[in-house]
Amino acid sequence: MNKFTNTRIEFHILQSFPVSCLNRDDVGSPKSAVIGGVERARVSSQCWKRAVRTELQNLGIATAERTKLVTKKIADECIKRGASAEEAENCGKDVAALLTKTVKDGRSDTLLFISNAEAAAIAELCQRDAGDGDLPMGSSFKAPNEKELKKMLKELHFSTGDGLDIALFGRMVAQIADLNIEAAASFAHAISTHKVSSEIDFFTAVDDADDAPGSAHMGSLEFNSATYYRYVSLDLGQLAENLRTENISDAVEAFVKALFIACPSARQTTMAAMCPWNYALITLRKGQGVQLPFNQPVRPGIGEDMVSASIDALQKRFEEISSMYGSLFNLQKRFEIAPGNGNIDELLSGLRESIDTI
Repeated sequence: MNKFTNTRIEFHILQSFPVSCLNRDDVGSPKSAVIGGVERARVSSQCWKRAVRTELQNLGIATAERTKLVTKKIADECIKRGASAEEAENCGKDVAALLTKTVKDGRSDTLLFISNAEAAAIAELCQRDAGDGDLPMGSSFKAPNEKELKKMLKELHFSTGDGLDIALFGRMVAQIADLNIEAAASFAHAISTHKVSSEIDFFTAVDDADDAPGSAHMGSLEFNSATYYRYVSLDLGQLAENLRTENISDAVEAFVKALFIACPSARQTTMAAMCPWNYALITLRKGQGVQLPFNQPVRPGIGEDMVSASIDALQKRFEEISSMYGSLFNLQKRFEIAPGNGNIDELLSGLRESIDTI
């Protein structure tokens, strides 16, 4: 328990993209879902979380790595500390076998989310003092047992300096459940506020070195255009627990900045779908998270655009739901941001002030 327990920041974001294919399925089509009886455009939660992690890196936050090359990561850290190639390889293999199910040809069969600080600490644990009496001291390297490894890793904590993304997005270590981390940030799939049908882009290319008429290549791809409703919940109590500190303002600021500028990377070189938020309603609340899905697809009136109609629908839904919850809604602070209405710096300042006064 900490002072932030059961306190969360919720983001209700409307973001409109023109011609785009932000998130593809197994056949290359834009992802979709049937909501309220009509087909909607969809961008998966995993896709947007990946974009946020990438932006954390671009903001200079040291993020963790999700990798099957656990053996190499540990071995490299051991070599930095003076281990021989053989010692480092053996330590890497043994540690990987403790953290993942099986290891073959230097690869684990599952991805492990591991921070650089954790890898360095493991290598340090592998390093054992050697020497006797007046003989010069040296080092030998031997992998720790599961008990030693678990004890050491549980004592480490994540921060804006290393592994913040693990604290935000959680981690599962099937082999050692005690190392599991509950995610502080929850992302819903982004769903269009309205009905969407994919379209086909047919394109051709000419051969610059061939004078023959006609195209040298033809192709096609699917795209759509949509205004998305995005819901993100940041559990401040869980974040404080994962970071092992109640000084979480810097972590929250880094997350909000990354959330604000993140866009999925798919087909950006051909469609450049890099669009800012059209509108966001952000709340600081205590209690259960509340998503505001657009079960009724938005249909703009005459002369009204889709974004404006979606904003009106979202604001109306928010007022209805908060009224229905009554005292259980427990709203502490409300922020809004849109072009011509506030900016990200004001939002960050307001959130920091609100968090610091809890």
